[in-house]
Amino acid sequence: MKKLFAGILISGALVSLYGCQATQTKTAAAAPELNNDDLYEVVHEGRYYVFDDFDVYQEFLTVGETSYRKVFIGGGPHGETLVHGLRGKDKKKLSGIAGVEMFKGTLQAADDFYGEIRAEDGRLYVFDSLEDMKAMRQVGEAPYRYTVIGAGPQQQTVVYVLNSSNKKKKPTALMAKFKAHNKI
Repeated sequence: MKKLFAGILISGALVSLYGCQATQTKTAAAAPELNNDDLYEVVHEGRYYVFDDFDVYQEFLTVGETSYRKVFIGGGPHGETLVHGLRGKDKKKLSGIAGVEMFKGTLQAADDFYGEIRAEDGRLYVFDSLEDMKAMRQVGEAPYRYTVIGAGPQQQTVVYVLNSSNKKKKPTALMAKFKAHNKI
């Protein structure tokens, strides 16, 4: 009887430990991936494209299309068709897509945010603030900027967008981020 009772106690303890471990694993796995550290936008052929993944963005720049997308007719900043280029793992999601949420303003950017807008005029606008990116998107021009002609990957003009707090400083950190992202 003592052996049976000891066996039951040990089995109960093992089940308790397994249950706690399974709960911890599920909790850790349920933590959402924010993917809010970068955002890329392209104005192309009357459409406004948004990407939250650098590889999908690069694929679009190479091919001119994305494998997976979410399209909103008239959803762009000036009424153009808005196309969100998606990663394969985001294609079936109805919500919780970082690019969509940041564009709508319902997800804040990470502290080390990096963004690019490729305008139809061939210029490449570079940001370290989502707020500056939103303002540029609405107005179409950056009031404070540091421009380098021919510094882009295809020798396009690169405009480093500044704001009132950093307008008098050369954006060396942002320039380094741009070069690292674009492997220049």
